[in-house]
Amino acid sequence: MDTPLAFSYLLLLVGILVVIAVLILRQILKNRQLEKVISDLQPKLQKQKGTPQEHYELGSVYLKKKLFAAAIKELQQAQKLAKEPMPEVLNALGYAYFAQEQYDLAIKYYKEAVEAKSDYPIGWNNLAHAYEKKKLLPQAIEAYEKTLTIDPKNETANQRLTALKKRI
Repeated sequence: MDTPLAFSYLLLLVGILVVIAVLILRQILKNRQLEKVISDLQPKLQKQKGTPQEHYELGSVYLKKKLFAAAIKELQQAQKLAKEPMPEVLNALGYAYFAQEQYDLAIKYYKEAVEAKSDYPIGWNNLAHAYEKKKLLPQAIEAYEKTLTIDPKNETANQRLTALKKRI
C-alpha cells in the first residue's frame, strides 16, 4: 500500500475518532450539568417549600431527561405555589403530556398557557400541534394562524399551516 494513502486513511480515522470523542464528551458534560441541578434542588425541595421557579427548574430538567412523571409532579407544584398562572409552566406541563401522547391533557394545559398570556407564540404553536395530532384540523389551522399573527416569522407555524391547508 502506498504510504501517503495509508497516512491519509490514518488521518481520516483519527479525525473521525476525535469528532466522536468530542460528541461523547459534550453529552457527558451536559448530563453532569443536569445531574448537578437535580442534586442541588431535589434535597432542598424535599426538605422545605421551594419557590415556583425552583420547582419549574427541576421539572424542566426532568423533562430534558424524559422523566415525565417526575416533571409533571414538579411543574404542578410550581403552578400550585405561584400566585397566578405561569404560562411557561403550563406550557411545560402540556409538553410533558404531549410527549406521552396524552393529547387531551396537553391541549388542556396549552389552552391554559395561552389564556394566561394571549400573546404567547410558543403556547399557540404547541396547541396547534396538539390539535393536529388529535386530527382537529380546523382548530389546528386557527391556532397556527394565531401564532403567525403574534410571530409572523415563525417558520414552524408557516410550514405546518401550509401543509394543513394543502390537506384540506
